[in-house]
Amino acid sequence: MILPSRVVGYSLAMKFHPTLILLLIGLPLGCGSTPAIIPESMESQIDKTVSFNQVIADPDAYRGKTVLIGGEVLKAKGEKDGTQLEVLQLPLESSHRPTTQRTGSRGRFLAFNRGFLDPATFADGTPVTIVGEVTGVRTQQLDETEYRYPTIEIKHLHVWDDTAYDQPASRPWFGIFGGVGVGGGGTGGGGGVSIGTGF
Repeated sequence: MILPSRVVGYSLAMKFHPTLILLLIGLPLGCGSTPAIIPESMESQIDKTVSFNQVIADPDAYRGKTVLIGGEVLKAKGEKDGTQLEVLQLPLESSHRPTTQRTGSRGRFLAFNRGFLDPATFADGTPVTIVGEVTGVRTQQLDETEYRYPTIEIKHLHVWDDTAYDQPASRPWFGIFGGVGVGGGGTGGGGGVSIGTGF
């Protein structure tokens, strides 16, 4: 029986490089998949019928609703009971990562984390994805005007790592919250850090 050359080459590769078997088995699982940004336990808590447009129009009407929301951190500051993030809302991509197009924003919101997060770790423009509960509205000074911010209590916070996000699309990766990239010019790691608050 004469085997096609590609089959012969594959067989030889398996004979002389047995570790390649593990790589070939793993590649289909890693390519094109997305990391778990939202814990499974929280998926059912999110009210996917509530949009940010609705929340910013009437925050009090959506008190108690758990929403999935994202954007870029504009300012972070420590408060008595935790840390407050001022966030420019941005639409989420299919991976739950905020888009980079600021023109798609529908406004700002304040996200509060019970527990200290060092404000110095949030550089201007840090992308975040948040699972949080709408708690109402707060009016604060914004430049020369007063601005009504919807307020969100953070249940889960994912902070994206842009240096890892810009890896080539052909590079597979494995693991949770970014994992490890293999091949396509070396290895790359990261993707982001998720912070849960125990809800």
